[in-house]
Parts: sequence; C-alpha cells; structure tokens
Amino acid sequence: MVDRRQFIATALGLSASAISGLPAAAATMTYDEAVNTSRAPLQAAPRDRELVRFATLAANSHNIQPWIFFARGNEITIAPDFARRCPAVDPDDHHLFVSLGCAAENLILAASALGWRANPVIDGDRIVITLEEAPPAESALAGAIPVRQCTRAVFDGRPAAPEILRQLESACREPNVAAILMTERGEIAKVTDYVLEGNSAQMHDKAFMSELVSWIRFNEAEALATMDGLFSPASGNPSLPTWVARPLLRFFFTEGGENRKYHEELDSSAGIVVLAADRSDKSHWIAVGRACQRFGLQATALGLKYSFVNQPVEVAALRPQFATSLGLGERRPDIVMRFGAGPNLPKSLRRPPELVTQL
Repeated sequence: MVDRRQFIATALGLSASAISGLPAAAATMTYDEAVNTSRAPLQAAPRDRELVRFATLAANSHNIQPWIFFARGNEITIAPDFARRCPAVDPDDHHLFVSLGCAAENLILAASALGWRANPVIDGDRIVITLEEAPPAESALAGAIPVRQCTRAVFDGRPAAPEILRQLESACREPNVAAILMTERGEIAKVTDYVLEGNSAQMHDKAFMSELVSWIRFNEAEALATMDGLFSPASGNPSLPTWVARPLLRFFFTEGGENRKYHEELDSSAGIVVLAADRSDKSHWIAVGRACQRFGLQATALGLKYSFVNQPVEVAALRPQFATSLGLGERRPDIVMRFGAGPNLPKSLRRPPELVTQL
C-alpha cells in the first residue's frame, strides 16, 4: 500500500525525502484539513508553539515563509531564513524583512491575547521578543489573524465609509512609517498606471518569471508537498495537474491578461494604501511590516478584503518615479495594498511550527 506522502511525491516527480520534513500527520491531511489545522483558534498551550503558529499566518512575499523561530524561556527570536529568499523580485531582501515584521506583529498580538506582554527589540537581522506576564487583552486584530488572507479577486467597487477609512489609517500608525490612503478614482487610476507598467516590466524579466513560477503550486497535492508557495486557486485560478498546468501557463499567464486583471482589480477597489518608512534599512522595513500586518488584520476585522500590488516598488527603475508621484521625495515607497469588499477565496498553507522552530 502506497501512503499519501509517497503518492504525492510520485505524482510530482519528487523523492520521498523531499517532503519527509513534514510531520506525519501533515502528510496524511487533505488540503482543507491542513488549512483548518494551521488556522485553528489560538490555544493557551503549548504557548511557544501556538505563538509561532499564529506568527506564521502573517503576510509574506510569494508565501515563501522566510523565517526561523528560536524559543527559549520567555524569549522568542524571529530570524530570516535566507535560504528561502527571492533574489529576482527582492534583491536587497526588503520584502523578506517586511515579512518578518508582519510575523512579529502577529506574535505580539497573539501573546497579548494569551496574557503575555511582548517586548520586541531589533538585534541586527533578528527580532528578539521578550515575554512578560500581563492581563489577557483580547482584540479584534488578534481575532482576525486566522481569518486574514490576501485576496486577488475583483471587489464590488463600493466606497468605504469615512469611519472605516479612519480605522484602516489608524491601524497603520507606526513610528517612522507614513501611510498614504487614496480613495479618489483619479488617484487610484494613477497608481494603476504604475502597477501596469511595473507588471509589464516584470513579465519581460526572465529571472523574475522563472522565480515566480517556481513558487506557484498548481494543485492541492503540490501545495501539500511543500506547505508553502502561491496556491493557484487562492488567486482565483483553477486547480490543475502540474503536468497540464505548467505547459499551458505561457498561453494563459500573459502580459496582456495580467494587466487586464490588475486593471479590473484596482478599478473595483475602494481604495489604496501606500506605506513608506522614513529610512530604508532593515529595522525600518520590519516597522513597515508591522504596520502592513495591522492594516490587513484591521481590514479583515471590518469585513473587507485586500491584496498587494507592489509592482511599482519592486521594479527599481520605476520606484523613484512612483515615489515622486506620491510626494515622497527621496523616501522609498515600501508597500502598496488595495482594499474593498470581495469574495472569499481558498486560503494558502503554512508550514507547521515544528518545521520553523528551534528550541
């Protein structure tokens, strides 16, 4: 009898050892079971495992999950996993450190809900978080952690109420990080032009396209084999066998098609927010990540969806022009997100805490 892990490996052309790092339970789960396990309600114990599990539900570029956690006593450290970096889209590791900031924010919020005050300190490449006992503090943002997802779908086009916009803008408040919130159709159209120009440049970049495709998981079996990457149905695409999807990709994943999708997605959005730090270094990128994660959680708590449209900040030649259009001067625009009301899509997977934690 061939077990599920062996079957998946055979179907994907992988050796059994390629996925042997997954816990045995994960290898026997369906896709939905794996999603529900990673996104289960927060439990008080085991504390460190639960905090790491909630931290890994953070937004991160290409769902590469570029983090390693070290837990000892009342201290949890989040360190970069440079083996999972994306040099084509993120040559200076900007997105990687923003992702670490997103994970830190999740961990801090989850710790507070369990009765621990989390005190983060940036130590070089690492975020060292010391935990101190405190009264439990439930929050709408902590409650949104297992529900939040980036939704690349067409939204309903309705504007957001002023109070909603105020709460979204408030969620982005972080020292040395500015948030530019745009809801006027003319402003959104200008950003859309930069997104489309950036998308065209990326789709003509062979290194970018090769890297992106390497992180696409075309079906449930492929996603379960790695527990990471960009799950096709989570972007509104069908689940197909890899041997079918990969050859067809060049016919359907085109510059014109993607530009039309982005135009529709942005045109249907209630607004756009751009985050920009005062300085461009690792500690400030981590700060941007914390603000970015709170924005996503606040949007989720308010019943909204959101997704990233980072092309204008990822294409180096385009970034200064985009910054000038926003009145940022020499500051680097770090993150671009659209938001609005839209449908639920399948959620992406996360590697279990056992694979990303060293005790």
